[in-house]
Amino acid sequence: MTFFQLLKKGNKSSGIAALGNTALTIIKGIAAFISGNGTMFATTLHSAADAINQGFVFIGSALAEKEPTKRFPTGFGRVVNLFVLVAVIVISIMAYETLHKGWELIQHPKASTNLLLNAGILVIAVIIDGLILIKAMKEIAHETRTEAKGFAIASNAFKNVSLASPPTRLVFYEDIIATFGALLALVSIVVSYYTGLYFLDGVGTLLIGLLLIGIAIKIGYENTIGLIGVAAPKDVENRIADMILSDPDVEDIKNLRILQEGRKYHVESYLELKPGLTLAVADDIKMRVKDHLYSDPDIADVTLGIFESDGIETWKKNNGE
Repeated sequence: MTFFQLLKKGNKSSGIAALGNTALTIIKGIAAFISGNGTMFATTLHSAADAINQGFVFIGSALAEKEPTKRFPTGFGRVVNLFVLVAVIVISIMAYETLHKGWELIQHPKASTNLLLNAGILVIAVIIDGLILIKAMKEIAHETRTEAKGFAIASNAFKNVSLASPPTRLVFYEDIIATFGALLALVSIVVSYYTGLYFLDGVGTLLIGLLLIGIAIKIGYENTIGLIGVAAPKDVENRIADMILSDPDVEDIKNLRILQEGRKYHVESYLELKPGLTLAVADDIKMRVKDHLYSDPDIADVTLGIFESDGIETWKKNNGE
């Protein structure tokens, strides 16, 4: 598979977000240069960080779709976590620069010019970031196989974001901050212009920097544990267990371990089958269950073992069912 074919499999939300934030960086940068406004400078850095991050993550999500090789038999699912951690470093650097600029503006406040230019561009930024955020919410619904329409996609996104892929989570969190940051910048610019309290420009810049630090810590933590290897969420575990137990010849699950790698899952399980089955029949059942699990597009590989049922419902007892 060529690199360009892999790019077609990249995370759509991060690709769209990278393009949108590149455009915002250019127009915000022009406005910041013309007006000399600190808050506009901070939000320009924010958009630049988002564009770089989401570009990194888009490439990482594409490379994660690369087929397993002899050297890497479990595939490249964790590559996306590594790329997101690189993005976190970029966010942290941008956060430092933003905080430094904000503190400087508080100590040495100065009037900015071109209110209409700054306000107009920030309104455009809110619209673009808002549209990207809505796209990320829809992607969360798609990836988590939940149905939500209209205003319900927002509550659904917050409820299920932990089940979405790392790139989609990054876009979701970053664009919440981006949309809120653009609104915050708009308010601080307008208020400081009409009240003469120009230090508010620096306050707004500082708040944007703090938001960047918060998102860097959250995304960094989530992707660090993802890089180490983390168990699948309980909802995913229950879904896979239900798929296994739906086979009429499977009486119980003795053990089930599901490792999350990027947006893919590696399943290992020992099944308890009806007593008295021949080895050939038991092997056919195992292959049937395996094929059923592979019908789930999120499952990368399956390893199954079989036991004769001991008559004790181990899975239901241990999982409170």
